[in-house]
Amino acid sequence: MAYPEQLNDNALLKRLEQGDMDAYESIFTRYYGTLCAYTHLFVRGGGETGENIVQDVMLWLWENRETLRITDSLSAYLFSAVRNRCLKQLNHETIERRVLGHLRERLHDQFESPDFYAVEELQEKIRTAVESLPETYREAFELNRFHNQTYEEIAARLNISPKTVDYRIQQSLKILRVRLKDFLPLAALFLLDS
Repeated sequence: MAYPEQLNDNALLKRLEQGDMDAYESIFTRYYGTLCAYTHLFVRGGGETGENIVQDVMLWLWENRETLRITDSLSAYLFSAVRNRCLKQLNHETIERRVLGHLRERLHDQFESPDFYAVEELQEKIRTAVESLPETYREAFELNRFHNQTYEEIAARLNISPKTVDYRIQQSLKILRVRLKDFLPLAALFLLDS
């Protein structure tokens, strides 16, 4: 049972620090929608990316409840944490765009007149490498990369958590990077983290 709206943030925070799940749910309910809307100021379109950022912050809040040292208000703390995660996400996207742009420039000639045998060989190596992944990794990886399903959709389909989906895909990428190292940087476009 969540606490009534009248309970202030300081009281909820104290109860949260003691492991009170109802206090956590009250904080989550009180701030989730506003924090998601706030992400729109930073992350293009907000949407799923913004929701994931807010969920990560809220999960972090629960997981670190015993060691929290919030000197300002809970509200200021949450908005600051969400802003920092949004800026980190933007930085990641900027770096990814820069790397892709650099790869496109370096490989422009190969893309303009591709060696079709090399492309076929790369496709075959990728197919073989993906097929050799452990089954649980391969399933999550294929649903994400080949069927464009989100981590949440995959989690629901496989009855696992989105964090487990993330772990399986990250492990798949590590394995594939090693197995396809001779075909980098062409395979890099395929193996970039999403």
